[in-house]
Amino acid sequence: MHPIIIIGSGLAGYNTAKELRKLDTATPLVVIASDSSAFYSKPMLSNAIASKKTPAALALNTPEQMSEQLKGNVRAGTCVDAIDTAAHTLKIGDETLHYSKLVLALGADQIRLPISGSGAADIQTVNDLDDYARFRSAIDGKKRVAIIGAGLIGCEFANDLAAGGYAVDIIDIAQQALGRLLPAEGGAMLKDKLSALGVQWHLGTSVQSVDSVDGGYSLTLANGASLQADIVLSAVGLKPRTALAAAAGIKVNRGIVADRNLATSAPNVYTLGDCAEIEGMVMPYVMPIMHASRALAQTLAGKPTAVSFPAMPVMVKTPACPTIVAPPAIGAAGTWQVEATADGVKSLFTAADGKLLGFALNGAATAERAKLAPQLPAVLA
Repeated sequence: MHPIIIIGSGLAGYNTAKELRKLDTATPLVVIASDSSAFYSKPMLSNAIASKKTPAALALNTPEQMSEQLKGNVRAGTCVDAIDTAAHTLKIGDETLHYSKLVLALGADQIRLPISGSGAADIQTVNDLDDYARFRSAIDGKKRVAIIGAGLIGCEFANDLAAGGYAVDIIDIAQQALGRLLPAEGGAMLKDKLSALGVQWHLGTSVQSVDSVDGGYSLTLANGASLQADIVLSAVGLKPRTALAAAAGIKVNRGIVADRNLATSAPNVYTLGDCAEIEGMVMPYVMPIMHASRALAQTLAGKPTAVSFPAMPVMVKTPACPTIVAPPAIGAAGTWQVEATADGVKSLFTAADGKLLGFALNGAATAERAKLAPQLPAVLA
């Protein structure tokens, strides 16, 4: 019997394997990943500094332990070179592996902006535990970190680094913090709370160059300003990993295209997680992965199951300003209704008939999550 093979050992890959083993303990199972393949919680990467958790402490299980738990074979540090969907095989160097079913849980890459300068190649990104270990090593003994990007990950790292004693500068072309998720009033509150921790903001501009200077870096901004940093971290968004699938002739768009059963255009090949585009949606968050992995496990075990996504509010890990967002669907028609107080901002996105389509809650307003969330429409019913 050929195994079910999962490419990817992040939350999507490992959680699918775990859910499958609840239903099927007999089918051979192989997990392949190019990284170290430790099992860890990726959301912890952006809030471990202030809590003094080391990269080693974030790793909950080794690949060997995961192999034992899954009654399968975890192959860490292994790159899949090609997929032959007709032959149901993978190529790893000179090795050929046969699969019965294949799951692409490839994740996504951090987007790298076209920045010039002698220090541009040193710009750090954090996309997995291995990246984070390198970042933690790089900032050891340093004092000032510049973050490119004031989105969710940029703000979370800014909060964590500032709370951990680092001086932090954030640069973003947007005019506010969390510009894609929050209306202006919520963004202003988040900015003010992080400013109180010492975070310095450079909004409405971009980084043109990063140059190596005296063991650190000099950043030149598009508005003519410059600033100094010991380390530069880029957090400007994710791009689904689609190259392996595309080379195999599997349909890709923004991500690897999948239907409600998480099936791709190739027979017996499925996808989920940050690399997947499910019914036109790319959702790089934890809750969609959890719902998708449970549904896919049923399908892999012989019971085809369509995934459903309820409303899934996202908690932004900025303790200085607790923030929860449930963004409206792209293109949804409605308006933001904002109530701001001294200790919170409640922003409701409503349709013309008053139906709640999304919300953003800051500070004390996050207490209303439990009341508001059930009123939201499902993302994919």
